[in-house]
This record gives sequence, structure tokens and C-alpha cells, in this order.
Amino acid sequence: MLTIKRVPTVLSNYQENASGCGRNCLGSCCLPVSKLPLYAFRSKEMHWEERMNRGLFRYDVTACETKVIPGVHGFVAQLNEGRHLKKRPTEFRVDQVIQPFDPNKFNFTKVGQEEVLFRFEAGEEDKSCFFESAPVDADVLPNVVAINVSPIEYGHVLLIPRVLECLPQRIDPESFLLALHMAVEAGSPYFRLGYNSLGAFATINHLHFQAYYLAIPFPVEKALTQKIKIDKDASKSNVKISRLLNYPVRGLVYEVGSSLEELADVVAKSCICLQDNNIPFNVLISDSGKRIFLFPQCYAEKQALGEVDQELLETQVNPAVWEISGHMVLKRRKDYNEASEDYAWRLLSEVSLSEERFQEVKSYVLGATGMMEFENNPVELTTNTENNLLAACTTPTQFPGGCLVLQ
Repeated sequence: MLTIKRVPTVLSNYQENASGCGRNCLGSCCLPVSKLPLYAFRSKEMHWEERMNRGLFRYDVTACETKVIPGVHGFVAQLNEGRHLKKRPTEFRVDQVIQPFDPNKFNFTKVGQEEVLFRFEAGEEDKSCFFESAPVDADVLPNVVAINVSPIEYGHVLLIPRVLECLPQRIDPESFLLALHMAVEAGSPYFRLGYNSLGAFATINHLHFQAYYLAIPFPVEKALTQKIKIDKDASKSNVKISRLLNYPVRGLVYEVGSSLEELADVVAKSCICLQDNNIPFNVLISDSGKRIFLFPQCYAEKQALGEVDQELLETQVNPAVWEISGHMVLKRRKDYNEASEDYAWRLLSEVSLSEERFQEVKSYVLGATGMMEFENNPVELTTNTENNLLAACTTPTQFPGGCLVLQ
């Protein structure tokens, strides 16, 4: 069994003492008789700042220094010295992507309701609605949006699908579609959702997505891509699939075709394939839910086998979805001051599968989605520019100037 002695990020103020209740929590003892704010799909102003003013966060993330690292790719570095404090040591299995839910370990049913922003559920009308207080429907398993008390950026939240179902950290089509709906509802290309599997630096084995605002394109969003030519006679899907080029982590890019449901189905099948084959992975939901990045990775395995350079290990950076996308969260002033494009590239290169292994995994994934690649795949390159990303913003972005990254 491969293990890494790790220090997990504290996601909730109740994580340190997870036993018992004695309060309003998200467990079956409290949630079904609660009245929580309800956000019905289709007024989205998250009460994130109000929770910050109430002192529920472990530090002020808006005071963290952030800069664009000089270079071609524009990696973003943040100095977040508070994120590694008040942690307790533990050991994480890194050789199993799917592990059973353990109710005795910290999970999101033990989160206090004051950390919840709202429930996130489908509405019965064509427009979105926000209710300050709404009873929990006994026939509906509630989806919950809660603050991350150790935030990486402004608006950092957790989307917890069907919290009372106590699902382990594994992708399913229904939950992934829910995450896409949240990206659409945010109405801003600067609001992204991310997912980390077990073995790819998920810290809690209870199904959840993370999300936050960062008012600058991620380097991966600007990367060159090559479209994968699919045999249309073998597949009826209109989802466009490409692979990343000239980026340190090899990955696949999915773009919406006929519908959000179709996109969710194809990406979920891809993720389920990786789960079933015990391949750790990270997912970035970008462009208001229209573009998905899938990164199979192997950093934790290399780390457990002692194959990662000691200099990289000393930075204590665990390359999860945000780091892989180009947002480097650094815990030491020295690393922040010395951050360079070469460092970011070296770190992320350790994350990536080899080209041979990536081609093998790509074949698994395409087969799982019912797609067949033409053997002679002509090169068709796409450049994703900053202007394309900005043009995707259809509604005003609602966050303060304090979270802008100055170049």
C-alpha cells in the first residue's frame, strides 16, 4: 500500500472536532428540519462576504499577495501563508481512486449551518430565484453550497451534491451536471469549478467540487489545443474533444455540443472510466460551463515512490486542479519571491503522464464515451486567446476590485 504522510487542508471550522453534534449541522439529525437559503436555478449574490465579515474564515484571503509570473504562459502565483496552519497530520491512501465513504472521518454532514451559503436546486420556473429561508423538501436530497474556511481566492466555496447521501469522492453524471449548472448560473468566465479525485489531492472523501473567482485567464485556458477527429459514423455525440499542446500537463479538453446534458454525460463517462481504471485525475470547469479540462495525473504516486525532486517537495505544493490550471498557491515567502516560469513548468511536468501512457489513457476514455478516433488524425490547432475568454462573459462580474490580478 502506497501512503504519504500528509497534512490536509482544513475546509470547515468543525473539522478539528468531528464527533457528536449538539448544534445545527448538515447531518440527517438536523438538516431535514432546517430552513436554509435556497437558490433555485435560473439573483445570485453569494453571501460569502457576509461570512467573511462574521469571521468564519481562518484568514483574510483578500490580503494574500498575488502576481503574474513573468514568461510566455502567465502562470499566477499567490502567497498564502495561512493555508498550512492549524493542521493535523494524517495518512492518505494514494493508490486507490475509489474508496468507501467512512462516516467516522470528517465529512460535510458535520459542517455547521452557519458555513452554508445556500442550497442549490433546480427550480420550477424559467428564471432563477433566491429564497432567504426555505424548508428542506423531504423528497429531495439537498445540494449544498458552503464556504471553504481555508480559501484560495475570493468566493471560494464547496458544492456538495446530495449531502445526506454521503457519496464518496467519485464523479457521476447527475453531480457533474449540477456543477455545470453552477458554472452557468455564475455567469462569469472568471468563476471556475474544480474537482480533485482521491490520489490527485482530494482531501475529503465526501463528494464535492470547489469553486472561486480569479479575474484573469488561467494559463491552461490560453493553451494551444489539437482537435481529436472523431468518426461520426461511430458516435452521435456533438461534444468536441481536443488535447492540450505546449502545456506541461497532458490533458483533454471538452467543449459543449448540443446541450449541457450531453457535455455532462460525455465528461462523466470519461471520469468514470478513469475511476474504474484507478487513474487519479483533476477536472477544471471553465468558460461558464462550456469548456472542461480533464487531467489524468501521477504526482502523488511519484511522491510516494520517492521519484519527485527534493527541491520541489520542499515547497510543499500539492499540484491539484488549481495548480495544474496555472494558479500556483505557495506557502513560503521564499518560494513566492523566487517563483519563475521554469519552476512552474518543472513542477507541473512531474504531474503529467508520459506521452505513451497518455495515449493509452486517451484510448480508454474515448472508448468509454463511445467515440472512435480516426487513425490518421489531421492536425487542426486552436488558439484560445484572452479575448475569447473575455467575450464569453455575458453578465457583469460581481466581485470587488481587490481580487483583480495586476500585471
